[in-house]
Amino acid sequence: MNAHLEQLVNLSKIDKNIDAFEPQIEAINAKVTDIADKRNKLEAIATNLKNDIEEAELKKRKNELHLTELSDKLAENSKKSADVKNEREMKSLQLEEEIAKEQITFANEEIERLDKVIENRNAEIAADSETLAELVKAEETMRGEVTSEIEAIEKDRQKVFTQKQKLVSSMNQKGLAFYEKIRRWAKNTTAVVVKKQACYGCFIKLSDKVYADVIKGEEIVTCPHCGRLLYIEPEEGETPAA
Repeated sequence: MNAHLEQLVNLSKIDKNIDAFEPQIEAINAKVTDIADKRNKLEAIATNLKNDIEEAELKKRKNELHLTELSDKLAENSKKSADVKNEREMKSLQLEEEIAKEQITFANEEIERLDKVIENRNAEIAADSETLAELVKAEETMRGEVTSEIEAIEKDRQKVFTQKQKLVSSMNQKGLAFYEKIRRWAKNTTAVVVKKQACYGCFIKLSDKVYADVIKGEEIVTCPHCGRLLYIEPEEGETPAA
């Protein structure tokens, strides 16, 4: 294989290895993100439950205040009944008393309902608190594990970066610029192997002449269909078609 082509092929393989590190890191970080998302959702639920409790307690206090006002009103009407002068005033006081008693009944029922709401919400918070504590602990543990895994990956990535720097420093700059131009759009398929007389970048069959040139490996050959660099693995070399 042409020395310059071999460098380009090796560079393509190194770049592919470098790019492979990012998905690994993302997959590792996803472990923490998954736990953090569960924790955030549970915390959001707990916050909503606490808001429900605060709202219920506020309504309960309003109803209790209303009960006090109604009780005072009934006491006041009781005193007024002693000074009633005619049937009309008596009926008016009786009507006010009936309305007040209905409101007292409603207020008591509402307070009872709100007490149940508060009790249920507190029970839900208590049930979720244990799960939340476990998630917080699991997240801390996972962050420690993830940090160790990422550090190991970063060491490996640095080794590959060093390999690339060493290779690039020995390469012809014109050939390197040519490679980078293709890589901008081809990404990790800048240099592709040829198998069964087909480019494994676009999977289109090559002409006999192009295929023969690739097998010879004396020059840098690009696919006439997609423009990728073409090469044949040494162990898979074939004789050109007649």
